[in-house]
Amino acid sequence: MTVIDLQTKQCLFCAETIQAQAIKCRFCGEFLNSDKARALEANSGPDSQSSEDERIDDKILFAGNPSLLGMAPAVIKGLFFLVAAYLLLKLPLEIMADDLLSLKLTENQVLVFGRYRIIAGLGIATIVVLRLVIKMIKLKMIYYEVTADRIEWGRGIFDRRVDNLDMFRVIDLNMRRTVFDVIFGIGSVSLITTDKTDPEFAFEKVRHCRLLYDVIKKSSLEADKQNRVIHLE
Repeated sequence: MTVIDLQTKQCLFCAETIQAQAIKCRFCGEFLNSDKARALEANSGPDSQSSEDERIDDKILFAGNPSLLGMAPAVIKGLFFLVAAYLLLKLPLEIMADDLLSLKLTENQVLVFGRYRIIAGLGIATIVVLRLVIKMIKLKMIYYEVTADRIEWGRGIFDRRVDNLDMFRVIDLNMRRTVFDVIFGIGSVSLITTDKTDPEFAFEKVRHCRLLYDVIKKSSLEADKQNRVIHLE
């Protein structure tokens, strides 16, 4: 009496039902003992599922850097100093002071006063512009990246520093928005953490700050559950 093996399996290539002992699929014609089939089977095993979970965990939930619009207050202050520098350069203050106060300055004193006036004006303008440019470069060199497991950031111009913070270390967070921030659609999100290196960390002047706040709040709670972490107040 002949015993027929009725066990079946799915073809790795076309997903059709075939006999478990089959070496070649009768539907798509692919060989099931080839290197291609073994590679496909390995990728569909339990290890591939864990790799898929890792890819999900590493999915970037938020990425960005501080907005230059956050420099608005500093730019406004700088404009006042630039106006003062312009007045020093253009207005003959030494002659005006001589006329108004009757100082009776000599011609040589007027020339010296005028020379220092111009130097002061150029110095103020140069310092203001350099400070704004350096601050702008520093802001653009900061980069934030948030995943479900961690927060990573990079900063620095010549001495570049890249660091990260585990999400389960976040104890509390808050969002700050000034009048300028509300107008320009930006804000800052501050974190209090148990990390010894960065016990207080802030996302400075970023766009979509509300989204960032919600992402970190949700991710930190889920990370606490997964790692069984309880933060004591």
